[in-house]
Amino acid sequence: MIPFIRRFFQNCAQQLHISVMRSRARQLSYEELEAPALVFSPHPDDETLGCAGTIIKKREEGARIKIVYMTDGSRSHRHLMSEARLRALRMREAVRANSILGIPEHDIIFLLFLDKELAGNFRQAEEKVFRIIQSSSISQVFIPYHRESPDDHFATNKIVLSALKRCNLSVTVYEYPIWFWNFLPWVKPNIGGRRDIPIAIFISIISSLQAIFDLNAFCYIGDVLELKRAALDKYESQMRALVPSERWLTLTDVSNGEFLQCFFQKQEFFHRYSFKPR
Repeated sequence: MIPFIRRFFQNCAQQLHISVMRSRARQLSYEELEAPALVFSPHPDDETLGCAGTIIKKREEGARIKIVYMTDGSRSHRHLMSEARLRALRMREAVRANSILGIPEHDIIFLLFLDKELAGNFRQAEEKVFRIIQSSSISQVFIPYHRESPDDHFATNKIVLSALKRCNLSVTVYEYPIWFWNFLPWVKPNIGGRRDIPIAIFISIISSLQAIFDLNAFCYIGDVLELKRAALDKYESQMRALVPSERWLTLTDVSNGEFLQCFFQKQEFFHRYSFKPR
């Protein structure tokens, strides 16, 4: 009964949170959905988690979109599969997922920087991103939310913004959150003992307030959720164990599956702002 009660109040808190966020955020317009864009993904699957629904909606309006993968994702399960096999596997998964999103293979770019070492290759990555932006006719850029904690996510944000500044290009930036959702009320916090409870509550309150004030735009995706699910399912290495081992962790293992459910809400939220180089 206690888990049921906890889940009931957690669902109520989630719905209240979403209602407040939607009341403060602006829905993407048709003009925004029609605009050409570059989507930068730290690893193969982040673009699907964070903004697959928006990509689908933009493609339905005829927008030209290119997907740029910053790292190869080769270290997600290297304790059970070689990095070379994982790299090839995750590239194939990305192509399959994007075919569902409406992105042809010729509009997919793999930079193949080593997983978890993007920050250490900042200048090389920035140069490649700079050239991609220069050769693309775009008015929008999608990047990970600047409050993301994983190093590759944070580095992707900074690398793209640095390249935009070099290009002297004015665009609209949409930052999509991923690991930022891994807090109350979206997931049950991992609390080791009673001493951790005040810290967990404090972090959750701060994160909730940041989400309410930062995430100022959203795209309704309720009518394309099944396509998003289908695309994410193509990332087999992240959705199910490919070898018979409990050590092959998937997205469903994060916070007992509650984390994954965050990405199947009827809207995708963004931190939207106009980027104008100084």
